[in-house]
Amino acid sequence: MAELKSSIAQVGTLAPLRSPVFRNIWIASLLSNIGFMIQSVGASWAMASIAGPALVALVQTATFLPLALLTLPAGAIADTFDRRKTQLVALLISLVGASTLLLLSWTDLLTPWALLGACFWIGCGMALFGPAWQASVAEQVDATALAQAITLNGSSFNLARSVGPALGGMIIGSLGVAYTFATNALFYLPMFFALLLWKRTSEPARIAPERFFAAIGAGVRYIIHTHPARSIIGRMFVLGLVCTSIIILMPLIARDHLQGDASVFGFLLTSFGAGSVAASFLFNRIRRFDNEWVVRGSSIVMALAMVIIAFAPVLSIVLPSVFVAGMTWILIVMTASVSLQLLVPRWVMGRAVALNTAAISLGASVGGWGWGQLAASVGTPYTLIWGAVSILVALLVSPYLRIFNRDSSAEDASLYLNDPSVKMELTGRSGPIVIQVEYRISLSDAREFYNVMQAMRRFRCRNGAHDWSLSRDIGEPESWCEQYRVSTWDDYLRLRTRGTVEEAHVLEHARNLHSSLEPIRVRHFLERPVGSVRWQENTPDRGDIDVLTPQG
Repeated sequence: MAELKSSIAQVGTLAPLRSPVFRNIWIASLLSNIGFMIQSVGASWAMASIAGPALVALVQTATFLPLALLTLPAGAIADTFDRRKTQLVALLISLVGASTLLLLSWTDLLTPWALLGACFWIGCGMALFGPAWQASVAEQVDATALAQAITLNGSSFNLARSVGPALGGMIIGSLGVAYTFATNALFYLPMFFALLLWKRTSEPARIAPERFFAAIGAGVRYIIHTHPARSIIGRMFVLGLVCTSIIILMPLIARDHLQGDASVFGFLLTSFGAGSVAASFLFNRIRRFDNEWVVRGSSIVMALAMVIIAFAPVLSIVLPSVFVAGMTWILIVMTASVSLQLLVPRWVMGRAVALNTAAISLGASVGGWGWGQLAASVGTPYTLIWGAVSILVALLVSPYLRIFNRDSSAEDASLYLNDPSVKMELTGRSGPIVIQVEYRISLSDAREFYNVMQAMRRFRCRNGAHDWSLSRDIGEPESWCEQYRVSTWDDYLRLRTRGTVEEAHVLEHARNLHSSLEPIRVRHFLERPVGSVRWQENTPDRGDIDVLTPQG
């Protein structure tokens, strides 16, 4: 672990910017994020001007709800289709939403529900864009700089927070709300052209891509069988529910708590963003500490900042407190995000990122409605206090939903196994396939082998296997047989390319316990239930993939 921490320190925070592709996309993403922040200020202030606190809070709900509902399918799309093209389509969707907001505002047709609908549409584009954007980072930088690239991607949004809100407030004050929507639409264009210029070289697929719903199921299955990833995603839902209360209440803090105008709202968001930027530059050093303690400490500091804001409605005190809140929230998000992306292999990265985003967004969406209702009932100061209390109460889940430490990629290309010998005509849809792995284990190692195979079960199941079982010959106790099924031949070939570092250790442990001079025997069967064999010779055995040529 100490060696891994040392290797992190050797890679500078800005090292990924040496890659021209990453640098161009990063700069363009910074501009698009600034545009989004300007639009967010405009949307929130426009709603505050025409509706009450409950609907003001719903602006955040409308924006983040699509991330909760659509991000998982978007993650499956990111892992199944070309990520560059996916991002281009997503940008077009958001551009349509931004243009609609602009048109409604210029024609004086902007109503609260039209505003929420347009924000929801923009959120749909964000939901599709996010997983493909985050998962494509590994294709733009060297593996040694992946953690720093993830950090920089997060910092682009944080930099936008420090600039965009102030610009939004200035635009509203000098030109009007409609121009914030126009700026957002304009700032989508650099990202669009940067993606067009990226000559992505994707590795040729030797297996047909998973079908859409199968890909979603595979992503969910992987997270379910991976406790550290499942723990992070669950924790981020809880923190999204409670920690985003200060973001959701920001327009009300500016208007009601500080008796300010749009420029004050912009200053608050700028202060929050500046704190986020500061956290981004500190993050490489803070990663030296235990992830869980970083999250716990940040949560406590954020709660204290919210209490100070509630009891001191003075701009000179509120601005530094909002700065601290921004810093701590981004430390929480980035710690969890980097840990998760280093925990899962590339084949499921988009879906894992999507699930994490969906968890935060679902928490923020539910929280947006709840904190808005509470603010309408008891006022902004008491709502801030309740938000701080809820953050502290959320620490009770820490022992059960930990943020685990991870400092290198989980993927292990050495586990990409060669295809087995095939002497039957198979298609990609042939199946079910039954795999039997036969071991010889000394009686003295039986208990240890059994425990190793329980870990093996989790790996097999999360990679696509089902009906896993472990058998022992009652007449020859040293003989063990691991058996599992996959639905199709393609599913089995995919399973063989999904190895991780942890899985490599478990496989090596099982091999070391094998006591026979003969190698471990692996057998593959094409299961033929009653009624599955062709009745006549000329009956076609259909498949959607060319027949594999028999080997050997």
